[in-house]
Amino acid sequence: MTRTRYIAQAGVIAAVYAALTIVVVQSFSLLAWGPIQFRISEAMTVLAVITPAAVPGLAIGSVVANAVGAASTGVFGLLDVVFGSLGTLAGAAWSWHFRRSTAFALLGPVVANALIVPAYLPILLQGAGIGLGQYRFLGVDASHAYLAMYAFGVVTVGIGEAVVVYGLGLPLLAALRRLALPWLTGPAAEDRGSHDD
Repeated sequence: MTRTRYIAQAGVIAAVYAALTIVVVQSFSLLAWGPIQFRISEAMTVLAVITPAAVPGLAIGSVVANAVGAASTGVFGLLDVVFGSLGTLAGAAWSWHFRRSTAFALLGPVVANALIVPAYLPILLQGAGIGLGQYRFLGVDASHAYLAMYAFGVVTVGIGEAVVVYGLGLPLLAALRRLALPWLTGPAAEDRGSHDD
């Protein structure tokens, strides 16, 4: 893959990921932000199984989307810009590294987000004036116990990420492989015949 093609792919992925995240978070904020998250844009993380350009593309898209979101959460939103984006980068790098085993590769974004996001989410929610007390319908009020909030976040963020990555992302990946788009040529091309969907 040429450098120009790599940069172009990363740029397109970053732009689509950021735009999709911003639109979904603003339109369906209760399902896309907070302790319980189903971000549709996370389905795009499967692109890291196809092309290495998705690794920086997804990370840059995450920085942009989280920076836009930081406008409403103030200085606490910077936690999401830094650590949320690092989670996206780690998950995408995992996916590219383990691309020969699709099911295992897709665990990268799930595990990275489940472990990293809940570590700062209680601080971010408190800074935005939102607490887990607003989720009493789940029987959870751990607003004064950081470890309980973190554990709750690991479960809920992990489940939400898994639903989106495997429920939406896996069919997206299968469709992209069937289409055999030109961008599938390059470093990942030799892997297309060896995946284990």
